[in-house]
Amino acid sequence: MKAIKELKKNLKPGRVYRRSDLAQWSNAVDRHLKQLVKEKVLQKVSQGLYYYPMKASFGNVPPEDEKLVQVFLKSKDFLLTTPNLYNSLGVGTTQLYNKRVVYNYKRHGQFMLGGKLFYFHLKYKFPKHLSKEFLLVDLLNNLNELAENREDVLKSVKENVLRGSKSKMKKVFNSYAGERTKTLFNKWITEESLMYA
Repeated sequence: MKAIKELKKNLKPGRVYRRSDLAQWSNAVDRHLKQLVKEKVLQKVSQGLYYYPMKASFGNVPPEDEKLVQVFLKSKDFLLTTPNLYNSLGVGTTQLYNKRVVYNYKRHGQFMLGGKLFYFHLKYKFPKHLSKEFLLVDLLNNLNELAENREDVLKSVKENVLRGSKSKMKKVFNSYAGERTKTLFNKWITEESLMYA
């Protein structure tokens, strides 16, 4: 009883913990975790991951996606995004996707965390923060997976890209675009320069 009290005392609301984090406060961590989950003190969000819920007037606040991913990866080095963000670009995308994408250096595959499905993609390079330029490149990289009319979206993206700062766009395309997307960008730039030649 004393040991489980010690464990509870160290829990902070809104935090996601690994089993190994909690072992330092318990002499029988698996038994104690089972008990705390049964008592609804902790929520098991994935294999070896536990959430100590923050309370609100309507009930428990679910864990933040960033916190789940950070503890799962044991790293802050990732970029969390969703195809829904393409809708903010003004390129004609309107679909809503129940998809969370995590660009990272460690894991690849689909993982359920806290009842949500995350798509982890190993990338050798991605920005620290999302930007309009990166989202345009990301949209083109993933164009074949979108439910929209691709030709219409492509036309709007092209207009958007050519309207922006060419040097800025070139830098983002060179850093984050796949080969097909880079080829497309270079084609647009060449066509534009020939048009004004």
